[in-house]
Amino acid sequence: MHAEYSPYLFIVVLLVGAVLFALTPLGLAWLWAKKFSPRKPGPGKNAIYECGLESKGDAWVQFNAEYYLYAIIFLIFDVETLFLLPFAVAFQGLSAGACVAMAVFLLLLVEGLAWAWQKGVLTWK
Repeated sequence: MHAEYSPYLFIVVLLVGAVLFALTPLGLAWLWAKKFSPRKPGPGKNAIYECGLESKGDAWVQFNAEYYLYAIIFLIFDVETLFLLPFAVAFQGLSAGACVAMAVFLLLLVEGLAWAWQKGVLTWK
């Protein structure tokens, strides 16, 4: 006699296993803390910074947005230069259309660099 199983049974078993795999270490850590970690509340332990310096002033610090622009421009050009590596490796085996496509890509990259330079994104103030 052959038993019929639901096609979703495998997914449910894996889902239960994944949840148990995630929650078991958390539960064991919680039990360990309850059993072996003594509670010693006090003014020093309940302070915002248990060790280190006390904060002074407001936590909201005005940050110059130009740093973000500089970082984004760097990431864009850094990632786009990775596209040049496969082209450089397979340069001799590519067709003329691929070379034209890479030339267009490079022209767009240079145009983006010129735009960023013109807008002053690349200069520190």
